[in-house]
Amino acid sequence: MCPLSSYESLRQEIQRLAQENEELRRLVQLIRENQELKLVLRSRSHGLGFCNPGFLAEDTQQGEGARSGKVTSEQSLSRPREQLLLGPEVGASWLCRKLSELLQRQTVLQPRAFQCGKSCAPGEGDGSLARVEVTSPAGSPVAAWAASSPCPGHLGVGAPRAAEPRCPWAGGGGLGGAGRGGRRRGRAGPDAAVPGPVAGGRPRRLLPEASLVREEPPPATRTGRAERPGLPAEELLWDPRLTAMGSPEGRFHFAIDRGGTFTDVFAQCPGGHVRVLKLLSEDPDNYADAPTEGIRRILEQEAGMLLPRDRPLDSSHIASIRMGTTVATNALLERKGERVALLVTRGFRDLLHIGTQARGDLFDLAVPMPEVLYEEVLEVDERVVLHRGEAGTGTPVKGRTEDLLDVQQPVDLGALRGKLEALLSRGVRSLAVVLMHSYTWARHEQQVGALARELGFTHVSLSSEAMPMVRIVPRGHTACADAYLTPAIQRYVQGFRRGFQGQLKNVQVLFMRSDGGLVPMDAFSGSRAVLSGPAGGVVGYSATTYHQEGGQPVIGFDMGGTSTDVSRYAGEFEHIFEASTAGVTLQAPQLDINTVAAGGGSRLFFRSGLFVVGPESAGAHPGPACYRKGGPVTVTDANLVLGRLLPASFPCIFGPGEDQPLSPEASRKALEAVATEVNSFLTNGPCPASPLSLEEVAMGFVRVANEAMCRPIRALTQARGHDPSAHVLACFGGAGGQHACAIARALGMDTVHIHRHSGLLSALGLALADVVHEAQEPCSLLYMPETFVQLDQRLSRLEEQCVDALQAQGFPRSQIVTESFLHLRYQGTDCALMVSAHQHPATARSPRAGDFGAAFVERYMREFGFVIPERPVVVDDVRVRGTGRSGLRLEDAPKAQTGPPRVDKVTQCYFEGGYQETPVYLLGELGCGHKLQGPCLIIDSNSTILVEPGCQAEVTETGDIRISVGAEAPGTVGTQLDPIQLSIFSHRFMSIAEQMGRILQRTAISTNIKERLDFSCALFGPDGGLVSNAPHIPVHLGAMQETVQFQIQHLGANLHPGDVLLSNHPSAGGSHLPDLTVITPVFWPGQTRPVFYVASRGHHADIGGITPGSMPPHSTTLQQEGAVFLSFKLVQGGVFQEEAVTEALRAPGKVPNCSGTRNLHDNLSDLRAQVAANQKGIQLVGELIGQYGLDVVQAYMGHIQVGLGTECGLQGHPAGGLAATDSASCQANAELAVRDMLRAFGTSRQAQGLPLEVSSEDHMDDGSPICLCVQINLRQGSAVFDFSGTGPEVFGNLNAPRAITLSALIYCLRCLVGRDIPLNQGCLAPVRVVIPRGSILDPSPEAAVVGGNVLTSQRVVDVILGAFGACAASQVRGGLGAGWRAGWCGSGGEVGAPPQPSAATGCPRQGCMNNVTLGNARMGYYETVAGGAGAGPGWHGRSGVHSHMTNTRITDPEILESRYPVVLRRFELRRGSGGRGRFRGGDGVIRELLFREEAQLSVLTERRAFRPYGLHGGEPGARGLNLLIRKNGRTVNLGGKTSVTVYPGDVFCLHTPGGGGYGDPEDPAPPPGSPPPALAFPEHGSVFEYRRAQEAV
Repeated sequence: MCPLSSYESLRQEIQRLAQENEELRRLVQLIRENQELKLVLRSRSHGLGFCNPGFLAEDTQQGEGARSGKVTSEQSLSRPREQLLLGPEVGASWLCRKLSELLQRQTVLQPRAFQCGKSCAPGEGDGSLARVEVTSPAGSPVAAWAASSPCPGHLGVGAPRAAEPRCPWAGGGGLGGAGRGGRRRGRAGPDAAVPGPVAGGRPRRLLPEASLVREEPPPATRTGRAERPGLPAEELLWDPRLTAMGSPEGRFHFAIDRGGTFTDVFAQCPGGHVRVLKLLSEDPDNYADAPTEGIRRILEQEAGMLLPRDRPLDSSHIASIRMGTTVATNALLERKGERVALLVTRGFRDLLHIGTQARGDLFDLAVPMPEVLYEEVLEVDERVVLHRGEAGTGTPVKGRTEDLLDVQQPVDLGALRGKLEALLSRGVRSLAVVLMHSYTWARHEQQVGALARELGFTHVSLSSEAMPMVRIVPRGHTACADAYLTPAIQRYVQGFRRGFQGQLKNVQVLFMRSDGGLVPMDAFSGSRAVLSGPAGGVVGYSATTYHQEGGQPVIGFDMGGTSTDVSRYAGEFEHIFEASTAGVTLQAPQLDINTVAAGGGSRLFFRSGLFVVGPESAGAHPGPACYRKGGPVTVTDANLVLGRLLPASFPCIFGPGEDQPLSPEASRKALEAVATEVNSFLTNGPCPASPLSLEEVAMGFVRVANEAMCRPIRALTQARGHDPSAHVLACFGGAGGQHACAIARALGMDTVHIHRHSGLLSALGLALADVVHEAQEPCSLLYMPETFVQLDQRLSRLEEQCVDALQAQGFPRSQIVTESFLHLRYQGTDCALMVSAHQHPATARSPRAGDFGAAFVERYMREFGFVIPERPVVVDDVRVRGTGRSGLRLEDAPKAQTGPPRVDKVTQCYFEGGYQETPVYLLGELGCGHKLQGPCLIIDSNSTILVEPGCQAEVTETGDIRISVGAEAPGTVGTQLDPIQLSIFSHRFMSIAEQMGRILQRTAISTNIKERLDFSCALFGPDGGLVSNAPHIPVHLGAMQETVQFQIQHLGANLHPGDVLLSNHPSAGGSHLPDLTVITPVFWPGQTRPVFYVASRGHHADIGGITPGSMPPHSTTLQQEGAVFLSFKLVQGGVFQEEAVTEALRAPGKVPNCSGTRNLHDNLSDLRAQVAANQKGIQLVGELIGQYGLDVVQAYMGHIQVGLGTECGLQGHPAGGLAATDSASCQANAELAVRDMLRAFGTSRQAQGLPLEVSSEDHMDDGSPICLCVQINLRQGSAVFDFSGTGPEVFGNLNAPRAITLSALIYCLRCLVGRDIPLNQGCLAPVRVVIPRGSILDPSPEAAVVGGNVLTSQRVVDVILGAFGACAASQVRGGLGAGWRAGWCGSGGEVGAPPQPSAATGCPRQGCMNNVTLGNARMGYYETVAGGAGAGPGWHGRSGVHSHMTNTRITDPEILESRYPVVLRRFELRRGSGGRGRFRGGDGVIRELLFREEAQLSVLTERRAFRPYGLHGGEPGARGLNLLIRKNGRTVNLGGKTSVTVYPGDVFCLHTPGGGGYGDPEDPAPPPGSPPPALAFPEHGSVFEYRRAQEAV
């Protein structure tokens, strides 16, 4: 192209470009029609120029008014690095970029007006283009593009100097245009000064201040009039007279949300108008800190002064800065915090490593766990225990909770001093101090902290100050997080301060905490900062949507790229006080923001007949396929293919050079690959179906994604007794607007509210937030009239602390509001509720602060469905939240519009049934009263809102979008399998099981079910086949199906409406007797047989037998283990059979040396809760039937187990299989995954010339063998699992019911598959299981089985995984086939060698649950203790963790000592107990209990005789050991299974087994650590914590 020689040629070039690009054409037309829009150009040397509307007109006046500035060609300039989209005009940024590229590539404007008189260094002050803007009528940029930083040195203006041509348009002559109406006002020559009136005799008319992009005047002209030759007067680009940015009464208020990818800036400017800005959080080539850069840009835009980036900003014009930041979260996720050492009570050095001892992923054999935050541990010689009145303990002291304590050992500061000095010498400067019972006795921590500060440690976090709450493990993690993160936050704050003159001395700078309150930056700490950013969004919609919708409860829906945040607001913030982030459990108040794995970047898969969305994400790099960086297909791509996203609405920032638009072609290509898989599946099976179009596949994935996002919303609301349909959906975030209507429909909501600043709602929330100060202290008082005075005194003291703190920040008392809370629970339970009495005023029988008791009972009833009036209520904590009301109030509402909204364009969007014409509106053009009928798209600079057919959008008085969601048009779903519907039904069926579990947990009364969550709920088809179950408790997997099918066969026609069955017998599908299963058959009008079944299985704490807890270590018959139910009608004809079930529960008392149930009340209450949970399942399935019809629902119950096949001519399963089907039947989607795994295993062995038969054998400690031979049928992808050769039934209780073996097999198959699959009967369809009758795995009906459930099940898993050799190799690399293809399928130390029928082939695990029971007439306690996990190819075994068939959490040491008469002396890793190997096995643990009362101790353990074996040359782990150390020093080995009386002063010392090693220890050592986990998102919130707790049983 030729160099541009004049302004006219530039205009013509723009016109030419406009003909080639529709968006540019629209922009040019917009500029023509709007006289206030101007095109502004800025050079590197601060010069400015702009084109008025006439410049872009088709015909430009020539002659006197024409510009004659020359344009010369010069060298190519550097590539631009940044583009910002700042407003709603989508074509503006495109124009800015095109002009910038054009001008930088070919020209440098040289207006002959004047040149820079200052010599610049290379790259400074040249006339190259630095910025192009299109400004709006208000003066704010509609779009802007910046090339690089402007020259900081150019403040002077002098005469042109030919010898220094570096700054050819430094003075800003550049482009000048005609005035309003296109008339030229004359021409200023190159040397013409403009003193006073400009050339032409007309007085100077300055543009409105807000319309100027103002540069700072040169020093020489600050007191006088500057001369600016070269421009017509009314186009002078800056006012030479200084104007203040604001006054003390009218200064800037900034609210900034610094997110992981983008930083959002919301500014209220002097005069009340608002500016918003979005920029990259990390852009080191252009700026050091995004919030500072955002402030700089807005000050620059608003005041017209160019503010150099390398100079501190003048903060005199800034009143306040509020910020939410991900600095703490990112440091935690990336493990980039401060170097920290942990100081902990002696005996607990590994306590935080062990944590709860539960693993994060049930089915990942590598057991990936986050690393601890500290790098060193110092054990402190000190000990405090709760006083129990023993003789010789000395005078007790009183703690903060009013508890009495015995100081058994004061702090040995002398010994500690030298250790701390050594730490300092190694460069550690931050400490976390965590001592036992410091929540109530903080003196020891304070002494240690004082010593550390004296020695020079720069940061010391005391757990008693970080969060003074009982439970040392979460309190310790909180202190470590504080020590790890706070120094990083302080460094960031100091760096932020340095970006301003005076370091923000007179500016109120506040940071958002996780609890939704603002605090001064000096008080911003790491443990309270992890939700700093997301909290702003919750505050934002609570302050806007909630009030605008008349106080209707609101669900916040913030959908981003990787994940979605879901929260709830109904007049008060919902807080949780313990939650995990990045694997660290923090004990601090935080908003209940639930982060789930669904976002625009969630990847799309077609797996085994199911449409799968996430949890894997494309991330920001490479991003979705449409980003042009080779990324995978994602939800964003599906929306793009469906026409729901318009590429022209996005800036050209994609591709390797970050200069291209979104690519629909790349999306279609990536999705076509998945569609090919789908259609191959549909057309090539034995039940052919029509192929799907690309749009149908995309629509299917979007629907599945929507359903996946509905599940946590249902869980969040129903968990607390709320109806999701009674809420408004507040949608914000970049991706949420595309899905809001569909999600609201699915949840029954009728209103969606989208704020006009929805793309920056977190920043807006910061502007609207209040300053908060909280004070909290622990307590152990009973809530009763005798303690009310003490509670009032405590609350008054904490309230005074809050008020003083807020007044010190400048708040008058009139602006301070306080709210008091008590953390209450029923005595003997762990379910505490933090309650406020603000809606319950004080009465004569309550504290003066309010009737907390009434508030507690009301909330407990709402959340759990019952109260326990006979139980005392305990106060765990006292808390006061003080609030300084300071949030800004917005008044920039748009004006009402009378005319119809302008349709920007019409596009084609795909909906159910095909494409529909869809109008597109620009949000910036809409006004109050505009109504838009769906389908339509509403676009602004940060998001696209899809209004679906049948919905209507309306612009509110505040400029927000309110969508009225209409009912979905009825669709036709047939009984023939549709993979899209199958995926949706899969989510719905799982959701039903989850909601049943929520009801059971809410309405149960026992600790085991309500708090330990030891239960499962499930849905079954009419044949009793499992459809869905939740949660995934390993020992329950598939076992309930056996129970339901037994009842169908046993009762036959003796099942009637109104019947509910109870069963726990091992021969009827039971696991062990305490697991009671309640089954409800469901009848339907016109059907004679049940149309489906629902069931719930819960662990009852006691059902009688020879020992409390019904877990005897020495039982020999089933009757000794408690009450037995084979097929008992718990409800008959709708009547609960309380008398009959009571008699049955007391029946074990008739057996010699046995007792009936010891807790009948809890048994009956929990059984009623199980019936209620079943009833909820019936209701929900009934709603499905009402929506789709009985035939469709039943068909999909079958499809979820038996779906379409992938191979023609498959002839069914092996004869005698558990779920055999004929040739016309369909395979299961779960079945397909198992078949694929078996084929991969068999193919790998066949390729290496190995047989398709593998075997394994292991032994129980009594010598009983567990034998397995697996025969693979490669053609069918099936297998026979033959346990022939297994030892006979034993006299003790190690016998495992058949259901246990099937559960263990399902668990192993799921581990081997390596990804999520439906865990239903389809898993067992490809296998035939042979178990010899009368063996230890299928004992006689009267055999004792309690040990089989908790011990033999582990050995069965070891044997199954052992038969597959290096099975664990699959887990880290995404599938068993990958590992086997790499040659990891052998055993015995040689790759490719056949597995040997010995212990050497097994998967190296500790293989024991280490069951310990303690009790007497007054109390009972049961725990299982962790050991070492085995190593595998690529990872070391995890130490101190549960494995395989158990995942129970262990009781926190402080809770254990406060509730039971024991002292926990040691709980640490058993170093060296893991087997040596190239990859070493995990270590077991050492746990020492000192008894303070006489009690009966029972242990039920394994691996005390046979060591946990190694694999492929790895050495075995250490055996376990159970020692009893009598008070007199005598030490006794208790063996693996025993029951013994213990006395005060005795000590039980448990050494659990280590895991086996993997590979030859002499091989070169691998790099330390485990393999990095796959890209994941940080799950968070109460829904996530509930699921984690469910899986920890």
